[in-house]
Amino acid sequence: MQKKDFYEILGVSKNAAADEIKKAYRKLALKYHPDRNPGNKEAEDRFKEAAEAYEVLSDEQKRKKYDQFGHEGLGQGAGFSGNMNMDDIFEHFGDIFGDFFGGAAKSRKSNKSGLTPRAGHDLSKNIEISLKDSYSGCQQIINVYHYIPCENCNQTGCKNTSKPTKCSKCKGSGEISYQQGFFAFSQPCNQCHGEGFTISDPCPSCKGQSRIQKTENFTVNIPEGIFDSAELRLSGKGDAGMFGGPTGDLYLRVNIKEDKTFYRKNNDLIRHITLSYPELVLGTEIEIENINQTIEKIKISAGTPVGKEISITGKGFKNLKGYGLGNFVIIIDCDIPKKLDAESKKALQNYATKLATNQPGGFSSFFKKILN
Repeated sequence: MQKKDFYEILGVSKNAAADEIKKAYRKLALKYHPDRNPGNKEAEDRFKEAAEAYEVLSDEQKRKKYDQFGHEGLGQGAGFSGNMNMDDIFEHFGDIFGDFFGGAAKSRKSNKSGLTPRAGHDLSKNIEISLKDSYSGCQQIINVYHYIPCENCNQTGCKNTSKPTKCSKCKGSGEISYQQGFFAFSQPCNQCHGEGFTISDPCPSCKGQSRIQKTENFTVNIPEGIFDSAELRLSGKGDAGMFGGPTGDLYLRVNIKEDKTFYRKNNDLIRHITLSYPELVLGTEIEIENINQTIEKIKISAGTPVGKEISITGKGFKNLKGYGLGNFVIIIDCDIPKKLDAESKKALQNYATKLATNQPGGFSSFFKKILN
């Protein structure tokens, strides 16, 4: 029996562009798709016929041979054989069917050889560290209860050397087709839950799930300069996938405890120090401890006001989002004594009297607070 002309099958001219050929094939595939024509042998033949025509005309080299020599020029290796099945067509043109039929075409392909691999879930966990650890960086051991691959069955879910078997209800397609009026529909098979395969002899360790739950410990490196509420991603430390699917990630949310002495502002490390009034007036040199227990020497100039900020460059937090370091900022406070001995009080009174004589405003509020 002489074969039909491929251009005639698709309903296009011999000088049709590639996009026109593809569009024509999609139209026929949609019209004669087996899900829309269950049990219709004629529609199935037309569907296969269109697929064979498109397989040749969509290939530049095959089309050139066909245009020059006809069917004889293609030889026996080109086109489809008469005993091809639907899975072969869906396998070959899955991208085209996916545009029209979504998951239906994809499920036929993915379920062809076994259970579909599924990715494991991402997990999240909160950890708490000190401000000092966020400044210097640290290591922390965490424990995570998650799914890990079942080593007993090598993630197949099957006992010993057994394998998944094709579902007897959906014949491996993962879907059940049914007719409602003029329309054909499909839904996931309730026997294999849309997988197309079932495990008849499950692994005793994982009960056919290909993974088991276990608590594992990990050592986490906390980088210098980590800020409060930052997230660290540990690749591949989440839940293991099923049936060989990829493992999820573990996200650690870092909470930083408040420190009694220091606090952070952007990338600067802040500390308040309290000096006496004479130290502020006369000036002094002091030693102050940084959060990492290093000692910084600071010169307090004579007449330093309360609230003055003294910055030590590059002694703050590391900048995680770029280069450089913040500063160590010391904020000056003053210790105002509530009680004075007689000698100290007399000395301040003399100084205050002298100061009031030289200034129209009289006693300042500072001296009134001390002397009263």
